[in-house]
Amino acid sequence: MTDLAADDLKTIYPDPSPRVIAKARPAIDAHAQKFIAMSPFCVLATSGSDGSVDASPRGGNPGFVHVAGPNQLLMPDRSGNNRIDSFRNIVEGSGFVQLIFFVPGIDETLRVGGKGRLSADPELLASMVEFGKLPRAALSISVLEAYFHCGKALMRSKLWSQETRVERAALPSISQVIHDQTGLGEPETQAVVEARFKEQL
Repeated sequence: MTDLAADDLKTIYPDPSPRVIAKARPAIDAHAQKFIAMSPFCVLATSGSDGSVDASPRGGNPGFVHVAGPNQLLMPDRSGNNRIDSFRNIVEGSGFVQLIFFVPGIDETLRVGGKGRLSADPELLASMVEFGKLPRAALSISVLEAYFHCGKALMRSKLWSQETRVERAALPSISQVIHDQTGLGEPETQAVVEARFKEQL
């Protein structure tokens, strides 16, 4: 396999249209704000000081990411695996972040880029209670760019289609998978895992 160079890309892909360039906005407009308010899930991407990249799923009730202004988003941090790769990248790396927001049933996605900062300010955290719990920290994002992706990727994948929905039983429980990979801990059924996770939301 031969790797492509920058000049090769120019021969394969035409220049993007003026409309594609123009749709990247410097702030959260009314359409983006509505989309974020409907979104229960996003992917957060960050880069480390060593150039490594991390992508992490984030979720909550629709609108769990708060639009604090046209150039500011606030995301609460919920219970997870405590690796905090994303947060280490933000405080030790460039601080630049990218988010892709999803809304179930809608094929378009929203991409937001900006600079992230972390806060554990008690007053801020108190305003972001969800599932009866305070977040451990909050990510503040100074928005530099926001734009909608067309729905082709999700249409190709049929992500929201009931016809392509995979039954959870098609895979071992996540507990069993990690036990097989590491030999650590005792394997649990998926039902036990899900019951425990619901208590930890």
